Amino acid sequence: MALLAVLIPVLMLGVVLVLGRYEELLLPQDDADRREPAAAPPAAAAVVSSPASSGTPAPAP
Repeated sequence: MALLAVLIPVLMLGVVLVLGRYEELLLPQDDADRREPAAAPPAAAAVVSSPASSGTPAPAP
């Protein structure tokens, strides 16, 4: 039983690694796609505030 407790995680890790290699072979990427430069952060948008209220609530109907 202890042998199974050691072998099962090792075998599962091997399966995950093999599937990763299989995916790379199945879906190859160009070198340009792999080394794409990081995107620049977007420019800060100007803060637009709504017109200031007069401070008094609207009259009740």
